[in-house]
Amino acid sequence: MRRQKLTVIIVLLVLSGGCAGSSNIVLRASPDNQTSRDMVTATEIAFAQTMADRDFEAFKTFLSEEAIFMSGDQPLRGKTRVAQVWQGYFESAEAPFSWDPERVVVLESGGLAMSFGPVKGADGSLVGTFTSIWQHEADGRWRIIFDKGGCACDK
Repeated sequence: MRRQKLTVIIVLLVLSGGCAGSSNIVLRASPDNQTSRDMVTATEIAFAQTMADRDFEAFKTFLSEEAIFMSGDQPLRGKTRVAQVWQGYFESAEAPFSWDPERVVVLESGGLAMSFGPVKGADGSLVGTFTSIWQHEADGRWRIIFDKGGCACDK
């Protein structure tokens, strides 16, 4: 009952223009969670395939304009900066690493998802893990907004 009231309030705010300055807000029906998980899993796999295919232009299409990648001491903020740094990973003929989703979870609202799994070196050995947060954007595509890799090395 409380969720229904909140939904009604949000709808009324949007219809009355109360969210006019928030163009990122998109109302959507509650999705089938399994379908959303399947979509994000397929998106993560396609994103990883850009590395295997050495397709930097395709890689960039998966980045949200507001993407933040956590690597090193300072986060990489924005699609342009992430792309500038990641372009170096696409310069050699062989992919320096690969990744694939081990698990994907999606918010019940269908707006955000998290994927995580192993990162493997060029030789196939485990070198780390990744966690990515995906946002279902207004154009209907899932794009990555946060990414964090971690080392699998002994510390």
